[in-house]
Amino acid sequence: MNFIRKNDLLCNAIETTLTNLIAMKTSRLNNLVFSIFICTLLINTILPPEVNAQRMRTNVPMDSIYLSDPFIMADSVTKTYYMTGTGGLLWTSKDLRRWDGPRRVVEIDTASWMGRRPDIWAAEIHKYHNKYYYFATFTNNSVKIDSVDGRRVPRRACHVFVSDTPDGPYRPYGQPVFLPQHMATLDATLWIEDDGTPYMVYCHEWLQNGDGTIEAIRMTKDLDGTIGNGQILFRASDSPWSREADDDKSPSHHRFFHRDGSGPYLVDSTVTTDSKGRQTVKRRWIPNRVTDGPFLFRTKTGKLGMIWTSWVGRDYTMGVAYSKSGTIMGPWVQEPRPLTPPNYGHGMIFHDWRGRLLLCLHSHQDIRGRYVRSPHLFLLDNETDRLRVLANFQP
Repeated sequence: MNFIRKNDLLCNAIETTLTNLIAMKTSRLNNLVFSIFICTLLINTILPPEVNAQRMRTNVPMDSIYLSDPFIMADSVTKTYYMTGTGGLLWTSKDLRRWDGPRRVVEIDTASWMGRRPDIWAAEIHKYHNKYYYFATFTNNSVKIDSVDGRRVPRRACHVFVSDTPDGPYRPYGQPVFLPQHMATLDATLWIEDDGTPYMVYCHEWLQNGDGTIEAIRMTKDLDGTIGNGQILFRASDSPWSREADDDKSPSHHRFFHRDGSGPYLVDSTVTTDSKGRQTVKRRWIPNRVTDGPFLFRTKTGKLGMIWTSWVGRDYTMGVAYSKSGTIMGPWVQEPRPLTPPNYGHGMIFHDWRGRLLLCLHSHQDIRGRYVRSPHLFLLDNETDRLRVLANFQP
């Protein structure tokens, strides 16, 4: 496999380049300028952008870290918290207060469908059978798999990497493809049923299917592949709380349908004109189309639930669904109201060393058109059949 090994590759390339430059019969100034240019080019080319942009830091407060889709794995062996997420980098902490990082821990097979420098989103670390599995979304923007309403859909899919230790390195594992190549999938997580059967739970992206879904597919017992076809658990439009406004300010007749022909799920907006020529836009709330970040859990009463994220207007928000059967295949019933305050989402649940149940997710701010996201913790209660957010949590 053609893995990126950043230190060896970078150092060898720079050493060779500088040696050749010294041998050139040009002025020292030209050599120096050209050397700096070449070294900068090599660094920017070989290393992923997230590594270039961040250096290893120590004792960093959690709210000073910029990270989307955070996931914390509390490892009882090392008594360390490991936090990863979008970007494919790793932070570590002993107390949840101060963090060291980020470090790159994923080794990409550049000969695979992912290509040389894939985007890495929503990474998770799961301990299973004494190994550590890295579930993440990879996007190869150089490959197009679909075009929907004139919008290009790149090759995006969930994949699994493995390591013997929680701090990596994580390397490709098992089947070359875990999910269908024609589907844009993202935000995979792991769930183990009571009978020991593992499942990958993931989203089929709304950009491709028009109404995002959360689906599940059975995995092999060693997590090195998937078995059969994915099953739809629910759609974004099934939720009573995730809504968007039809903001079209002109007379419109927009109706979108599911790929299977069912629907429509997006209603009309109209503009009315009174006798004085004044126009009024009549907008209606419509089901949102986005599904993000599924994560499954059980309450202390044994009820199976799933947190997931969508939008309420322009607010990124998390909700909960519960399985009536108590199994992953549902049917799933959506709670009528969101779980979190506005502008928090894409979360997961874990216990700290004192046994407290915590929700880790990111805060979401739109600052001059740029999303700014940082990890955040809430204290949870799961004593009954319903998950509840109790308060903000400060370690």
